[in-house]
Amino acid sequence: MTAISAIEPVSMRRFDSDFEAFSRALGDSFSRYGFAVIEDHGLDQGVIDRALADSKAFFAQDTQTKMQWHEPGTGGARGYTPFGTEAAKDADVVDLKEFWHTGRELPAGHAFRAFMRDNVKPDAPASFNDSVYGLFTALDAMGARLLTAIAHYLGLADDWFDDKVEMGNSVLRLLHYPPIPADAPGVRAGAHEDINVITLLLGAEEGGLQVIDRRTGDWLPVNPPKGALVINVGDMLQRLTNHVLPSTSHRVVNPPPERRGFARYSTPFFLHFNPDYLIETLPSTITPENPDRYPEPITAQDYLLERLREIRLL
Repeated sequence: MTAISAIEPVSMRRFDSDFEAFSRALGDSFSRYGFAVIEDHGLDQGVIDRALADSKAFFAQDTQTKMQWHEPGTGGARGYTPFGTEAAKDADVVDLKEFWHTGRELPAGHAFRAFMRDNVKPDAPASFNDSVYGLFTALDAMGARLLTAIAHYLGLADDWFDDKVEMGNSVLRLLHYPPIPADAPGVRAGAHEDINVITLLLGAEEGGLQVIDRRTGDWLPVNPPKGALVINVGDMLQRLTNHVLPSTSHRVVNPPPERRGFARYSTPFFLHFNPDYLIETLPSTITPENPDRYPEPITAQDYLLERLREIRLL
């Protein structure tokens, strides 16, 4: 049974028509797989198309041009990270990808500027900065809506997450997996879990994404309907919920040899807590059968730095 049949899509239209049912379906999918598929998401297709077109145009430039926008020693927090840099935790080989990071724009003097760098702004394509930040803003708003449903599922106030993520250190990643040789070693992205609260992924229908079934150990392909959003639980939410909502290993495998001459693009949005938020296990998730796995709380910023070192970005 493949993930396309196992992970039943949830329509975002139910958010307004039957919020209770939407929250339950979303939470149950997360509880079972750590992943959910959202249809009818309502995001402006023009915003998506413009950002993707500018992403492809940026990555089509030569390496020397792109490297102008690389900032070594910053953990890839903003700007360009070249091909063959990032690796999954404990992996022996690097991932076969290059990417761009855009984050939240902060006003002058904001306290979180100590944790969040200014965005890097290339001069080509000319519309790149506006189109990419437009997609960041759209996905940030969508993430906040989804967290409302997650809070409801967990028995919290619907607005529980609002003041904990409103200035979160969230990042939009533009991903380019270039064409690879037929005998290329490794995989496009090794098995890993995401660091953040939730991830919103556009572009998964291009193929290659797989999620591990925690019950059987099998890798299931995630092939959502065209235009759908794939959402997954990150390690921060897993920690907060004491694994009631699990962060599940996933990977992007190399395509069959006859398809390796084609590039793959996707745009994951990593939604984060505010840097100073203290991640502390929700009391309602601690039971005799599920004792507190994380008795020592940690700030979102400290946890992020710890994980960035593990994946070789710091």
